Amino acid sequence: MNPSLRNKMAGAAAGGAIVMAAVLLQWHEGVKYTPYRDPGGVLTVCYGHTGNVISDKSYTQKECDSLLDSDLKAAMVVVDANVTVPLTQSQKAALASFVYNVGSGAFARSTLLKKLNAGDKVGACDEMRRWVYVDGRIWKGLVSRRAVERELCLKSL
Repeated sequence: MNPSLRNKMAGAAAGGAIVMAAVLLQWHEGVKYTPYRDPGGVLTVCYGHTGNVISDKSYTQKECDSLLDSDLKAAMVVVDANVTVPLTQSQKAALASFVYNVGSGAFARSTLLKKLNAGDKVGACDEMRRWVYVDGRIWKGLVSRRAVERELCLKSL
């Protein structure tokens, strides 16, 4: 993990999983106030928000923060609803970031979740490394993101 991100994550740890996940998402997604197409062609804005994006609107920082908060809370709900084993705050943050990026349906159907709920946390965390493709090609940004998520997922094991 990048030393700067490591420091930010250490500072966020006191805020729990949702604050840690927010730092992680802000780091990997960056912020863009005008809508754009992500590498998969999905209309996106702010910190990787998709869905209900107004294509010709310029979003404010306050709107982006609100979308991030809402999307992240929804990702945490998906994690809490699907995971049946105890998790550390770091593991919850990693999984929330993962769900935020791949979507709730993909997570719910994933081998990662099956392994996690079967008690194979190391195997589940290792599954993250498989989710690095966009249109059949390995995407460098996803490789680095999954490496960080995996590191957090393995923390405290």
